[in-house]
Amino acid sequence: MITERIREYLDYLDPGNRRYLEELRREAEEGEVPIIRRDSERFLRALLAGLRPLRVLELGTAVGYSALVMAEELPPSAHITTVENYAPRIARAKENLARYGVGRITLIEGDAFQVLREQPDESYDFLFLDAAKGQYVKWLPELLRVLSPGGTLLSDNVLQGGDTAESRFVIDRRDRTIHSRMRAYLEQLSRTEGIRTSILPIGDGLAFSVKV
Repeated sequence: MITERIREYLDYLDPGNRRYLEELRREAEEGEVPIIRRDSERFLRALLAGLRPLRVLELGTAVGYSALVMAEELPPSAHITTVENYAPRIARAKENLARYGVGRITLIEGDAFQVLREQPDESYDFLFLDAAKGQYVKWLPELLRVLSPGGTLLSDNVLQGGDTAESRFVIDRRDRTIHSRMRAYLEQLSRTEGIRTSILPIGDGLAFSVKV
């Protein structure tokens, strides 16, 4: 179990980011824009440094923070495609990616599911899923279709503050739909033939899946 004391210690060990990323994180947190948590970011960085994928798709750009984090860990020949559908954040994301993205991040404006359906089979080595949590299970067949053999799918926020593990009867009625959909998503990830998945209690929960 990750206690608050352990989390504080891990944050103490974190060497931190370059100044522009720390500024973007501070702006996002002050504006209540959901971005990847620090401990999840550390895992993402280490994972990408080891895998070194060349074709990356992110669903859920927000203000571009995680796309910029990924760009720092990828080979120079890699390219990131990131998708955002929430208009108030798109302008800020465009500004950030144009300023810091060194030309190898492409932002697509639109519905994630529709964008997924337009992608060729096995077109990505790495998928980072950090968009509408209630839609993860709907997107899963398309996610697996566009993921190349041996590729990795990393899904963020899958534990929902611990609610995913709870019985639906202790969940507020207004939250039961997303609760049931997230549980269905994790069950499908865990039981679908041709995928190997580990659920990690990092950040708000990461599902680490490999297409075999």
